[in-house]
Amino acid sequence: MLNFDKKIFKFFDWTLFITTFLITLFGLVTIYIATVNSSAGYMRYIKPQAASFIIGFICIFVILFVDYDLIGKLYLPIYFGTNILLILVLFTKEINGARSWISIAGITFQPSEIAKIAIIICAGKFIDLHKEKINEPLTLLKILIFSFIPVGLIYLENDLGTSMVCTFIIAIMLFVAGLHWKYIITAISLALISLPAIWINLDGYQKGRIQVFLDPTLDPSGKGYQVLQAKTAIGSGMLLGRGLDNAKFIKYGYLPENHTDMIFSVIGEVFGFAGGCFLIFLYLILFYRLIMLSKQSKDLYGSIITMGILAMILFHVIENIGMNMGLMPVTGIPLPFVSYGGTSLLSNLLGIGIVLSIGIRRKRLLF
Repeated sequence: MLNFDKKIFKFFDWTLFITTFLITLFGLVTIYIATVNSSAGYMRYIKPQAASFIIGFICIFVILFVDYDLIGKLYLPIYFGTNILLILVLFTKEINGARSWISIAGITFQPSEIAKIAIIICAGKFIDLHKEKINEPLTLLKILIFSFIPVGLIYLENDLGTSMVCTFIIAIMLFVAGLHWKYIITAISLALISLPAIWINLDGYQKGRIQVFLDPTLDPSGKGYQVLQAKTAIGSGMLLGRGLDNAKFIKYGYLPENHTDMIFSVIGEVFGFAGGCFLIFLYLILFYRLIMLSKQSKDLYGSIITMGILAMILFHVIENIGMNMGLMPVTGIPLPFVSYGGTSLLSNLLGIGIVLSIGIRRKRLLF
């Protein structure tokens, strides 16, 4: 299961690795820019993020020597361990309307971020084990129950954004595994029919976010303030950006959460349209390599995991950039590898490490 042969790097995807490194490095620079005028000092944010950066890339190289088949065989312990963590979170103190953080042995982290990778590994393996009968109603129901138990626990934390990400991930993995179109069309139809019931059961702040998304001017100094400021900051950067010295939204603190949820607006103001396009271009390269590695995987399980990682990152990118530009509702979803957040960064880097491990094993001759 473990392979320390130096030939392991023969099929190492340097393009994916370097692209991930560049995006993460770009994120560190942007976090510094976003927090340089913070009253807490930029080192308050840079130090933990840099630590996660280093630990994450060390983990990538460790994971390379672990056959992903071994990870798949451990899917049940991973599954139950993840669910236990998610249950423990439900008994923690509520912060900003949600329960997301847990502290063990002095280390504070977000189990929901770890759960995304765990769901990809566990649901992916469960789908792979039942791939021959995936279109049989009872088998599909069993897969859905298994996959959505952790998603339901995340939803109970009042974390609608992450539960939506996980739902998208599971849908993409089922599609890759060969789910029949009749189930996909049925699911979409049920979702549309259920919209009124979903709206009724949303919390007040969730309804407010959707209303403000449709018209930010409904509450320009309240719920709509963040979106209006983000859009204005991006627009003020124009083609080449205003640079750090002239970035008034950063300098005067006009934009709340500019190092996390609204970090793309920092990129827009400081680096302009060119900087935003450069970052999006790097993401496109990353997505392309993930698709190629999924197609080249030696088995369905590797392909499912790779597309699950792609789905996770893709959803985050579209939602985060979209909400910064007023094209998507504000959900608190971070920009992958860029937004401040150690658990999120580690989770994404672990995902890339697993994909790189799958990639180097795509040639059966070596393994």
